[in-house]
Amino acid sequence: MLQKGDKKLINAWAFYDWANSVYSLVISTAVFPIYYSSLTEAFANIEGKITFLGTQWNPTTLYNYTLAFSFLIVAFLSPILSGIADYTGNKLKFLKAFCLFGSISVASLYFFEGKDTLWVGIVGTIFASIGFWGSIVFYNAYLPEVAYPEDQDRVSAKGFMLGYSGSILLLLVSLIAINKPEVFGLANAGIASRLTFVLVGIWWFGFAQITYRRLPNNVFKRKPEKDFIWKGLHELKIVAAELKHHPELKFFLSSFFMFSVGVQTIVLMAGIFGSKELGLPTLDLIAVILLVQVVGIFGAFAFSRLSKKIGNLSSLKITISIWAVICFIAFLLDKNQENVQYYFYALGALIGLVMGAIQSLSRSTYSKLLPETKDHATYFSFYDVVEKVAIVVGMFLFGLLNSITKSMQWSVLFLAIFFLISVVLLKFVGKTKYVQ
Repeated sequence: MLQKGDKKLINAWAFYDWANSVYSLVISTAVFPIYYSSLTEAFANIEGKITFLGTQWNPTTLYNYTLAFSFLIVAFLSPILSGIADYTGNKLKFLKAFCLFGSISVASLYFFEGKDTLWVGIVGTIFASIGFWGSIVFYNAYLPEVAYPEDQDRVSAKGFMLGYSGSILLLLVSLIAINKPEVFGLANAGIASRLTFVLVGIWWFGFAQITYRRLPNNVFKRKPEKDFIWKGLHELKIVAAELKHHPELKFFLSSFFMFSVGVQTIVLMAGIFGSKELGLPTLDLIAVILLVQVVGIFGAFAFSRLSKKIGNLSSLKITISIWAVICFIAFLLDKNQENVQYYFYALGALIGLVMGAIQSLSRSTYSKLLPETKDHATYFSFYDVVEKVAIVVGMFLFGLLNSITKSMQWSVLFLAIFFLISVVLLKFVGKTKYVQ
């Protein structure tokens, strides 16, 4: 068995990011949302509605509610899974199980090809989300076992870079296949998209085997403790009770919740917004998403340097304010505008600039605000649940407003309110030794 800190062990652990990140980019953000939008538009009735469970739905609203439901399940499961990871010695078994469940669910989206198989797309989306986020809980729990504390930032970043590289590579292949299906001997873009879903499932499950071969199982020789399944939920209740003694942390988490409502909803809905509201072709939509990913790396780096000069809180206020501006710009875009695709490219670049920045700054700021404790895992589990609940709220409100107004532009504009409230709440976060 490889020892903690071993380069081969670290590389194997980080490689799971290469395996699973194709789900985040290709399924959650790029190809599947655009495919769903195009397909449902093709079989919608004259009023633009589709039927699911005997009810007429706006297709975008149904997609919003589907994702909201999946994240609601994930928010409930996360602390339970964290408890399992902390109090049993079977992390590897659970990691394998959720990976297999998720990859099969993603591949099953291949069978979503029309009105009669809409249920496959809905159920597959929910199950794939549960599989992905469930596996991430156990993957993250391995970090203290593969790297020493002084190396964990570097090792975590290594996983991020591998995931970024792998997902971009597969998305480029998908982009060629969808726009030039004849190159691969495929009949049309629809079949190319469906085969991409299968490829994501194979990629995720296949490359995960490299991680499995090296990761240890039960290095601490733990035996399951009594009621270990519910310990995670119990510990979250303790953290919630402790927040009243740490006002800086309480106000920061409140601000984090507010801007997460907006950030995650925009990221998840960007593809459908460009497709439905602006009428952009698939090539432009995926190209913009690629642009967001590339600029995101530079944005995270630039704002990390800025935070050293002006502090975490000021840097966060700037990024959140830019997100509010993004909402206003998106509201002003119209499919009838000349060269609207170029405005969307510019908007994508702006999103990329602050997407990686706000994620990295919020996590590091939260870490610096934590009280002296040995329960960092529990505090970060609380952080994770706050984010997932925020996604549920954001997706639900976006879908509801779209259903009422018949326009996603009003939904996007409404998200600006959450960013503005977030900036106000940050003003109540007092400066500390490490957070300025």
